[in-house]
Amino acid sequence: MRVPRAVAKFNRRITNPLALALGGWAPTMGVLEHVGRKSGKRYRTPLNIFDSADGVVVLIGYGTESHWVQNVLASGSATVHKGGKTVRVGNPRIVSKAEAEPLVTSLRFLYRLHPYNEAALVMTADEP
Repeated sequence: MRVPRAVAKFNRRITNPLALALGGWAPTMGVLEHVGRKSGKRYRTPLNIFDSADGVVVLIGYGTESHWVQNVLASGSATVHKGGKTVRVGNPRIVSKAEAEPLVTSLRFLYRLHPYNEAALVMTADEP
């Protein structure tokens, strides 16, 4: 299920600032920090982020044309803030939700239950 763009606009203005202010209140909640591909500005986007053996899996709810997805693909990297930890990730690639499921190492049952089913962005942790 792809979420309508009108919901994305509402979330960007209302829900996202609240989610950023309240922090990681849900077990899958994290913040993806990325750089705008046109503006060069730093953005912080709250998302459902799942751990994988070598990085993270992020479900894409509004389609691959979402600005955060395009920014991460253009730059090739981002920073994930989740559970009090900060991890630099790179090598982004878009796969189907089903393809990414075996990569998820924690809370897989929540991953399966999540209504977004179009795609996922898989990224690996950068070496320190």
